[in-house]
Amino acid sequence: MNLLEGVRVLDLSRILAGPWATQVLADFGADVIKVERPGGGDDTRSWGPPYLKDAAGHDTGESAYYLCANRGKRSVAIDFTTPDGQALIRELVTRCDVLVENYKVGGLARYGLDFPRLQALNPKLVYCSITGYGQDGPYAQRAGYDAAIQAIGGLMSVTGEPDGAPGAGPQKVGVAATDLMTGLYAATAILAALRHAERTGIGQQIDLALLDTQVAWLANQASNYLVGGVVPERQGSAHPNIVPYQVMPAADGYFMLAVGNDGQFARLCEVLGAPQLAADPRYATNAARVAHRDALVPQLQQYLRARPAAQWLALLEKAGVPANPVNRIDQVFDDPQVQARGLKIELPHAGGGRVAMVRNPLKFSATPLQYTQAAPLLGQHTAQVLEEILSLDAGRLRQLQALGVLGGGE
Repeated sequence: MNLLEGVRVLDLSRILAGPWATQVLADFGADVIKVERPGGGDDTRSWGPPYLKDAAGHDTGESAYYLCANRGKRSVAIDFTTPDGQALIRELVTRCDVLVENYKVGGLARYGLDFPRLQALNPKLVYCSITGYGQDGPYAQRAGYDAAIQAIGGLMSVTGEPDGAPGAGPQKVGVAATDLMTGLYAATAILAALRHAERTGIGQQIDLALLDTQVAWLANQASNYLVGGVVPERQGSAHPNIVPYQVMPAADGYFMLAVGNDGQFARLCEVLGAPQLAADPRYATNAARVAHRDALVPQLQQYLRARPAAQWLALLEKAGVPANPVNRIDQVFDDPQVQARGLKIELPHAGGGRVAMVRNPLKFSATPLQYTQAAPLLGQHTAQVLEEILSLDAGRLRQLQALGVLGGGE
């Protein structure tokens, strides 16, 4: 039995934060029905290259971006800007447990698909609204994009090389981290709200903003300011509260050194042949090392430039000092630990062949996750879902397709 067997999710979201949340729910076994625009679908379908190749090696219309966030779902193509399309969505809502949407504030109200009206049809409905800035406040009507939220939410101010260093300046994170974190918060909020609805019979709206999420996961950097009055600054790969904890140079490149306590620092110094550094009062404790970061780090770098990274990594592992290579993405999937954990999976795709992707990182001992299919083709399940859930017959489906309300298999 799947974790969320019997839970049905109506997914009106697109791009990344909402689809990431609903993909998690699909991984857990929920029946996720992804509603897309006929003829175009989720915007990310066209966000390529790269695209999935067909059996002949030619590009299909399925972008790698879209494939990463939509596995395990069923796609129905419904134009809910039309009265008939709105009626179909309302009927589906009466047979669903969860609705996820990421339209602008009030965007769905014009179609009669806002929370108050849909809850009147289904009192147990969990309705998750994901926006850039939330349902209220002076920025509520603004569009919110990941990089813009990383900027206004403080993440860029602590990401990148410090002023005066080569390549200095604010940087965004290399993946859409705010979207992804928002998706994970959405999934956990939905699970909590479902539990509440099971106990009380009452659903609710979840108001989730990318900006709120970004501020929330500033974590220790926010706490450094709120508790200590310290405004964090960019430090490249270095840690604001731990030293040495940053990318270090070797004779042939770089590696990540992550010394987490004083014992590890003493062992690092032994490996370097510099035990005097661990005995120096300026460096003997982490607090002292943070205070004297600018004096200590250049000395460590001088020692580390003497050998190739692989040699240092072997010596540090033997000494119990955490350190890792800085892998490219191809090296990640060649790593023996990543392979042993089975993080790369292949799933069948309706267009033919199989799609390589990264599995959900969670492992459950009693209910292993089941991965059945890659992301669907646009409108692939329109007829199936509407026949199965709403009992529409073939004649009515053809009529709605002729009116442009439905797509299918575009």
